[in-house]
Formats: sequence, C-alpha cells, structure tokens
Amino acid sequence: MAPRACALCQKGKAMVKRPKTGQQICRDCFFYVFETEVHNTITQSNLFKPGDRVAIGASGGKDSTVLAYVMKTLNERYQYGLELFLLSIDEGITGYRDDSLETVKRNQEQYDMPLKILSYDELYGWTMDAIVSQVGRKNNCTFCGVFRRQALDRGAAILNVDHIVTGHNADDIAETVLMNIMRGDIARLGRCTSICTQGEDTIRRSKPFKYAYEKEIVMYAYFKKLDYFSTECIYSPDAYRGHARAFLKDLEAARPSAIIDIIHSGEAFEIKEEIKATQKVQQTCKRCGYMSSNELCKACTLLEGLERGMANSGITDRARKKLEAEGPAPDNLRTIPYFKLASGNPTITVETPS
Repeated sequence: MAPRACALCQKGKAMVKRPKTGQQICRDCFFYVFETEVHNTITQSNLFKPGDRVAIGASGGKDSTVLAYVMKTLNERYQYGLELFLLSIDEGITGYRDDSLETVKRNQEQYDMPLKILSYDELYGWTMDAIVSQVGRKNNCTFCGVFRRQALDRGAAILNVDHIVTGHNADDIAETVLMNIMRGDIARLGRCTSICTQGEDTIRRSKPFKYAYEKEIVMYAYFKKLDYFSTECIYSPDAYRGHARAFLKDLEAARPSAIIDIIHSGEAFEIKEEIKATQKVQQTCKRCGYMSSNELCKACTLLEGLERGMANSGITDRARKKLEAEGPAPDNLRTIPYFKLASGNPTITVETPS
C-alpha cells in the first residue's frame, strides 16, 4: 500500500496522526499547526503586550522544554516583543530534580535565555527529601504544590518580570477539573480553567498550552529532537491526581475529544452568588506578606508545622487545632522572607512585618 499523503498539504508523507483531530499529516504540517494553535491561543486571549518580561517555568520536562522552544519561536516569528527568561524551582529531590536541572541548564544555552534557579532550601529551609522524611508519602504533594506556587512568584519577583507562563497542557487542566469535582472544591472549580490568573499581590500567570494535548507535545518534542528530562518525580506515583489521570486516559481512549470537552464544561461552570458570598475574602498573610484567605498563608502554616515537629498540622483542620492548642509559635521560629509590592511589582525583603 502506498504511503498516505498529508491531509493538509497533499504533498508530504503522512507521519503523524493527531490525537486531537485524527488528521494524518506530515511532520512539517504538524509543526505548523501545533505552533499556530498556540499562537492563536496567545493572541485570542491577549496574554502579552510588547515589552513584557516573561518568565517561563522550566522544570526540564517535556512540557516546559517545548514551551520554552515554542515561546522563543513565536516571539521571533510574530514579533511579540517579549524578553524571555527561564525560571526553575529546585525542590530538593535527590535523583530527580538535580538531574532535571542539568537539562534546564543545557536549555539555557540552547535557547540563549537567562536562567534563575530558586530552591526550597533557600526559601523555606527545607528540601522535599527532608519533608518526606517527616511526613511520609501520603501528603507530600500538598507541601510541594503549596511551596512551589509561592516559590515561582518569588522567583519571578527576583527577576522583576511581568508574567509567568507554565507548561500546563489540556490533559493537566482536564485532570484538575475532574479532581475538583471529585473533591467538591467549588472555589478551585470556578477558576481552574482560567487561562490567565492574577491576584492583587501576585504576578500574572498563564498557560499557553491550555488546549494542547499532552500526546502532541510529546510528538513535537520527539520530532524536533528537543533535549528534555523524562523521569517522573519519585514522590508522585501515589498522588491523588493519578486517579483523575487514569480515569481521563480511559475516557480519551473511548473518545479523544473528551479532554477538550471536559475543559469546555469547566469553563461553562458558574458559581451561584450565594455560594460566592460564603467564600473567604483574599487577604495578606500577616507573617510573610503573601496572598492568603486566612491570617496565615498555607505555606507559613505548613512550615510552622514542620518547624514545631507537627508536620501534618497544616493538612487538616483537626491537626491545625491541635497545633494551636500547643500555644503560640516561638519567637525564633524560622519564617519565609517577607513578600511585598513595590512600584507595581512584587519584591522580596527579609524584614519582619510589624
């Protein structure tokens, strides 16, 4: 049987069957449609303006590596006028993050972008290896997720950027929708499909790969021969997200459009006004200055529990009450450097809040 011709150009040999559409296309057409779809997502959502300083969250994995490559390509092709940086967070996971950061350092040279690496040890005085030794592998992803989000904002503040972009893809967002439904988390369900988010005291953050399938990102990296790190985090196999991921893969096998369908369903959710009225108002953490819905932000609560030998106190309300019953935090408690707005952009200081 003769090779099938590309469904788009009718000239090249079809080498890729797109998971999203089922089209069989050649490599060059695949590169073009993938990049064009990301460009359309960026322009239709008005993610950037000329002169923006943009930090790309870089882990060395396929998503962030492809994002860095595509952002550089589109910035040059369409003259976005962006100044691009790589921002990596070192969680302190021996045999995983130390190896992946070597990939990021190579990406820095390959893409000619400045790189900033900020570590948990530097910010919080704890590595994930040390945290797991205290809490085990049941709730370790809670610590990592909370600490990582704040670390990205703080790293971006150090770089003095206007915007953070992350490699979250369509599969990630669909998984998050499913997780929030399973948990009944109304607050997160109302915002998890937003392509761009920004709090009053945080840096604008967006997901240019919101509609890009994970399989297509992998194919793009493979055919472009990009340098990326493919090992899964050694602490993540037991994460709750894994259940949503397995369910989503089953749905995708039966109906490939399920991923985009779930995202569109999430976008269509509207929270009733009476429910919104019961949600906590955003405020500023009295200890570190970061955004919070309580007097103490989640990161400070988790760190206090670690420092006082009650690591799980930030996980459940019951454990938190037990910590409060122990009395106020000691004066010499290790705290996170203070985070405040200055001249329109967040900056980090080490002063103690009054």
